[in-house]
Amino acid sequence: MPDRESHKEPSQPKEPARSRDTSRESDAERRRRRAQFLRELTEARELRDRVQPRRAKTARLRHAMRMRTFRW
Repeated sequence: MPDRESHKEPSQPKEPARSRDTSRESDAERRRRRAQFLRELTEARELRDRVQPRRAKTARLRHAMRMRTFRW
């Protein structure tokens, strides 16, 4: 519409090129953060299963049924 101003997103500054050492460090940091996240996620699932055993059982049964009916 002509009465509206164009809403262009402000250009974000691009990151400077990284050296190989920096990218390795960031990859290692990313892997550490991912491992920590997966540990916490597993811990949360185990806690949920302990707190809600009926729901955990039905989830296990549902997963088993999905795996039985899955076709390669």
